[in-house]
Amino acid sequence: MLWVAAGVALLVFLVALEVAARRYGLPGPITSQAQEVIIAPKSGPLLYGGMALMMVVLTWRERFIAAGVAIGIDIVFFLVRWALDLKVTEGHPFGNGALWVILGYAVIAVTRRTGRERVLLLKGVGLGLVLVAGRKAGDTWLLITAKTRPVVLDQYLAIADHALGNPSWLVGRVVAAAGPVPAHVLDYVYIQLPVAAVIVALYQLRNVAVERRFPGHHLVPTFLAIGLLGPAIYMIFPVVGPVFAYGTGAFGTGGEHWAIANLWPHTLPPFNPPHPVSYDDATPRNCMPSLHTAWATAIFIHSRKGPRILRFAGAFWLIATLSATLGFGYHYGVDLIAGVVFALTIEAALRSLARGWGRSGIQLVAYGTTVFTALLVSYRYLPMEMARHPWVFGPLLLLAMASVIYGYMRTTSLWEPKVAQAPALEPQPELA
Repeated sequence: MLWVAAGVALLVFLVALEVAARRYGLPGPITSQAQEVIIAPKSGPLLYGGMALMMVVLTWRERFIAAGVAIGIDIVFFLVRWALDLKVTEGHPFGNGALWVILGYAVIAVTRRTGRERVLLLKGVGLGLVLVAGRKAGDTWLLITAKTRPVVLDQYLAIADHALGNPSWLVGRVVAAAGPVPAHVLDYVYIQLPVAAVIVALYQLRNVAVERRFPGHHLVPTFLAIGLLGPAIYMIFPVVGPVFAYGTGAFGTGGEHWAIANLWPHTLPPFNPPHPVSYDDATPRNCMPSLHTAWATAIFIHSRKGPRILRFAGAFWLIATLSATLGFGYHYGVDLIAGVVFALTIEAALRSLARGWGRSGIQLVAYGTTVFTALLVSYRYLPMEMARHPWVFGPLLLLAMASVIYGYMRTTSLWEPKVAQAPALEPQPELA
């Protein structure tokens, strides 16, 4: 019933986003996904990642067949585009095959499977489609933020960031001085974050085909919830980021003519009372909180129980993502603190839902929500005080984040199943 309820809620949400996007003359998530059955997909690796998640319910023989069919379909699409001289100018020239395979298994589940096997296969198909649909929903959310929020609050965060020493300006100069190779590595890590999530999720779901059931909680629900709930905060606290508000823009949007001043990353923003400023209707207001930080935090958490190489990869992806978000000017330092608190609060809520709500879970979620709200309020209404007293507010921000981290670690450690130790054997008297 939980899967059905989640599926219905997601469908209603996608339809609502579709309607909202159409009001602004934009394709919604359902339209965008349907188009990728034929046209070149925006993210081929993500579609293959979705197919990989779907295949956790299949046998090894079925997996090889599914992968072969997906690759074969992509080859056919490539040859057709080549024969018709159709150039792929956006997105990737592969990925259609993976989407066809996912949809094909949905048909197989309905027509060829029964009982628990049908339910299990439909769960696998839903898992793959949810990953892809979540990305499309997030993209639509971002477009809506740009269209509906004509003013941005970047000056408030830039001033509040003085309490942390303006880390985006510092890391931005470091990345610029490091040269093109580190920048390309950070850029790849930043863009391919969903692929890292798929790798961790595949490890967590590695036994589904044998056990014929999904674990109570894994990374995918957390990853999806962050992506779907985060943009709602963007609507409340619209911010474009340092490279846009104080630089020349990126991704073909923004520009110096829209910037408050061309300062990033070499000149710190002036210490003046902040106020909302107008910005273009194309740049997403996607800074507060930093969802890339939240996603990387979730990946880090869920990689902790994996083998050493997975734990190392999770730590590397977290550090590299934080470096990229600051070094490319996409976020302020205060965004990252909010992103960590946001991720831990959502993770705590989903873990509590999976194990059954109890007092400790409710307290943890309530505390995380309170701290997150307090951060937003302080960024909006106390930026000048934070900048005037950095030695007070800087440590307070870090302590607030650390308190949520500590609360999460302490509470979830009590939720872990205890391994019962075998009683010690008492020495037996020797026989005479």
